[in-house]
Amino acid sequence: MLEPGQQAPEFELPNHDGETVKLSDFEGQQVVLYFYPKAGTEGCTLEAREFDDSWSEFEQRDISVVGVSTDSVEEVATFKDELGLPFPLLSDESGAVAKQYDSFDTPEIDGETVEIALRNTYVIGPDGTIEAAYEGVSPEGHPDQLLSDLSEDDRE
Repeated sequence: MLEPGQQAPEFELPNHDGETVKLSDFEGQQVVLYFYPKAGTEGCTLEAREFDDSWSEFEQRDISVVGVSTDSVEEVATFKDELGLPFPLLSDESGAVAKQYDSFDTPEIDGETVEIALRNTYVIGPDGTIEAAYEGVSPEGHPDQLLSDLSEDDRE
């Protein structure tokens, strides 16, 4: 995992509409960059729905949320549309960005080796530095935990 205080690696990936999104597009904003393994699976759907349920609080606090998986543009587009998500999903088919963020693995599932993003999350500050890192998160309750942690940080 990358550590708080490190500069977040710049990236450039297509979003659900095939448009290029760069980390630098969010300069001056706090960003929750969350990696998830596979669009449409139970855990990933739960996590995305919970981010959606918490969206108004992220929005009120001017925190951008961006999801990244190794799914194709078409797969992330379908996932976003089916759930009606208000935030961008990015396609990292090669896993290059997930690798930069120490969030990539090639596990064997049902006898087949797959390349997936690990369920890790980074909070990136307005200046592009990593403020917090969450490794191997549980999809259930993760957005609420992030908001709680960010509120604690605001009070310090």
